[in-house]
Amino acid sequence: MKFNIAIFLSILIISTSHADEFFPKKDWKDQSNPLASTYAEVGGNINVFAGQNPQSFNYYLDNNTFSKEVFSAMFDTILSKNPVTLDEEPLIAERWSISDDKTVFTFWLDKKAKWSDGTLITADDVKWTFDTIMDPKNLTGVHKVSLEKFHSPTVINSHQISFTAKEVHWRNLLSIATLEILPKHVFKNKDFNKINFEFPVVSGFYKISDVKELMYVKLERRLDYWNRKAKRNQGTENFQTLTFKFFADRQNAFEAFKKGQIDLYPVYTARLWINETKGEKFDKNWIVKQKIHNHSPVGFQGFAMNMRKPPFNDINVRKAMAHLLDREKMNKTLMYDQYFLHKSYYEDLYTDDQPNTNEFVKFDKTIARKLLREAGWKGNPKTGILEKDGIPFQFNFLTRDMSVDKFLSIYSEDLKDAGIKLEINRKDWAAWSKDMDQFNFDMTWASWGASLYKDPEGMWSSKEADRLAGNNVTGFKNNEVDKIVEQQKIIFDINKRNQLAKNVDKLVYDTYPYVLLWNINYTRLLYWNKFGMPETILDKYGREKAAYSYWWFDEDSAADLDDAIKQKKTLPAKALTVKFDAEFGK
Repeated sequence: MKFNIAIFLSILIISTSHADEFFPKKDWKDQSNPLASTYAEVGGNINVFAGQNPQSFNYYLDNNTFSKEVFSAMFDTILSKNPVTLDEEPLIAERWSISDDKTVFTFWLDKKAKWSDGTLITADDVKWTFDTIMDPKNLTGVHKVSLEKFHSPTVINSHQISFTAKEVHWRNLLSIATLEILPKHVFKNKDFNKINFEFPVVSGFYKISDVKELMYVKLERRLDYWNRKAKRNQGTENFQTLTFKFFADRQNAFEAFKKGQIDLYPVYTARLWINETKGEKFDKNWIVKQKIHNHSPVGFQGFAMNMRKPPFNDINVRKAMAHLLDREKMNKTLMYDQYFLHKSYYEDLYTDDQPNTNEFVKFDKTIARKLLREAGWKGNPKTGILEKDGIPFQFNFLTRDMSVDKFLSIYSEDLKDAGIKLEINRKDWAAWSKDMDQFNFDMTWASWGASLYKDPEGMWSSKEADRLAGNNVTGFKNNEVDKIVEQQKIIFDINKRNQLAKNVDKLVYDTYPYVLLWNINYTRLLYWNKFGMPETILDKYGREKAAYSYWWFDEDSAADLDDAIKQKKTLPAKALTVKFDAEFGK
């Protein structure tokens, strides 16, 4: 009799899984999305500002927020999450199990799940996606961090696959569950590093219908999406088309928004929010201005310093650079005191009951000069520039956005007064990203989003410091942090992990890999008053992306807007401030 390895493996897993925990639980039901409106309608288009043209729509190659949005719209993940409870729910996999030792994860794929060309999504697609990401020749460094904790998955049959972890880690299920699966039969014979803008076969709600380089990408809602009839999908992904428009400069994008060429504009500039949201279009409520408070995690931004090479391989120099940045002045004179100033890399872990004890870094040239002297830098009386071993203290600031110039102008003057020369090296997004991937920079402005689940490994682990295209852009290495990274892996209690993350925060903060800047803890939105939306405006944990999922084009509102513009009428006002907790469940 011929031996069938697939059957053997199936029997082996079944015979050894008596203590496995199976999901979803028996009482789970496909229920309506609690955030979606029952009034939502399908159709229409929304024009969205998408930043600069990325170097790729392939999120596995280009690790940026916009590419993630496009990629997620096109490709389903193995599991989804409940938008309120955050519990895992079925998607490509209709059920799954976790072994009692938390190292084996087995998924049974939904036999209704299929690609847009009608081909079924199989375990071979899942395995190929994993193996492709982990292939050393592919530039998928950021995504290798979590997946390298697994052996290559075992295909049991066409609709069953098993992942075995090399170590216990609280993130393991999340790492697999959130994996966007790609079609093996389409991409298997192609150079993955060159798959950037063409995705002829997809599995998600949307597909690319049109791309014009440097101008826009248009996504079309799929009528044949395999999971469209699920109750939890009703009232979501309502727009027939999503048009993402590219602008190299945010101010140009804002001008396009005011002309009606863009419908939704998230505001990241205080000057614009305070000074440029006035006039007839705003006063008559044709354009809506709102601040949305929800539970979105707070990231951080700062001037990242490349610690791999001089002068920023010296902690005294990095600390001096922080003391030479006049954040208070910038906040007051350039940003209308709209921001809080960072004193943490995990701002949302701290509360009034458990306050942040990190020492605030104030602008102080005296302290900075002392630190620079201790680091061996001495002024050259002829040039006024600090020198060490005959090398002048000058560095390049790598930037991709002219809007930072006003901040760098202030910073540059204070650096110059201390004997340091800053030179701006401006590049477009693609060139900036390439330099960052190769650590080809001295200092740059980096803004990072945040996750509800704090995992310091990707950004702060020593072993990530030399991974090309990774998130540890500063080259940070610290033995104590490495120990905590290892310790937190096997802790499944999020509160205990968060306490360890605070310990990491303290260690990182005192090492000064960034000159930290500022942030806000709410979302500032501007949009033309022609859309329907839930009372919460956005979802519980997200930012403006929720608009693409939960809003809809409202023909009546659009007609009212057109009429108001023609007749110079005022539309009813909407609340300036919306708080999720106050609106949800009303």
